This record gives sequence, C-alpha cells and structure tokens, in this order.
Amino acid sequence: MNTLIRWGKFNLVGVAGMAVQLALLAAFNRLTPGHYLIATVAAIEITLLHNFAWHVRYTWRDRPDRSALAVRLLRFHLSNGLVSLIGNVSLMRVLVGHAHLPVLAANVIAIVSCSIVNFALSDLWAFGRVRPRWA
Repeated sequence: MNTLIRWGKFNLVGVAGMAVQLALLAAFNRLTPGHYLIATVAAIEITLLHNFAWHVRYTWRDRPDRSALAVRLLRFHLSNGLVSLIGNVSLMRVLVGHAHLPVLAANVIAIVSCSIVNFALSDLWAFGRVRPRWA
C-alpha cells in the first residue's frame, strides 16, 4: 500500500481516537477535578486500545502477522503507547500547568505533536512487514 494512503488511514483512525480521548478526558477531568494528568493517562490507555483495534482491521490489514495479537499489542504499546504517554503527559504539564491552556485544547496540541512519530513507529515496527525467519 502507498505510504500516503496509509498515512491518511492512520490519521482517520487518529481523528476517531482523538474524539474518544477528548471525550474520556473531559469525563475523567470532571470526575477528578484538578488531576488532569491522571485523567490524561487513563484516557490515553483506553484510546490506545481503540486505535490498536482499528489499525489491525483497517490501517495495516494488508500486513497480516503470524505473531500473536498480544505480541503486536505489546509492540504497539511499547512504541505508540510510550510516545503518547510521555509526550502527552509532558506537554500537558507544560501547556496546562505552566501556560494555563484549557485541558482539552492542550490535549489536542499534544496528540497532534505525537502523531508523526507514532506513524513511523507503527509502520516500521508495531505493524512492520514480517520477514521470513531465514531472511
């Protein structure tokens, strides 16, 4: 598949994931006022699971993997998960804690900032082409 088409699919899933993450963040932030970083982490984790399911079935469905689904999920969490958690929490701390931006606006900035790195890691490793063991 053409990288530009895959990038478009990745972003389509990302937009849906962003809606999920922002809705969850708004709800969690209401339930735990003043704990926006904890709310951010919880929203990211649920969104990672959402995005993984869509990436397997839509974005990278042309790359079936012989490894167990759990292995792919682990690779996705070790790449996209860590980038999203570290990037989002760090940027939220700066944007909300120091720049005093609203929580949801700051989260949109954080999500977009992490997306290019996440696409590269997904394409190259989490959903990378499977090579035969003898190659």
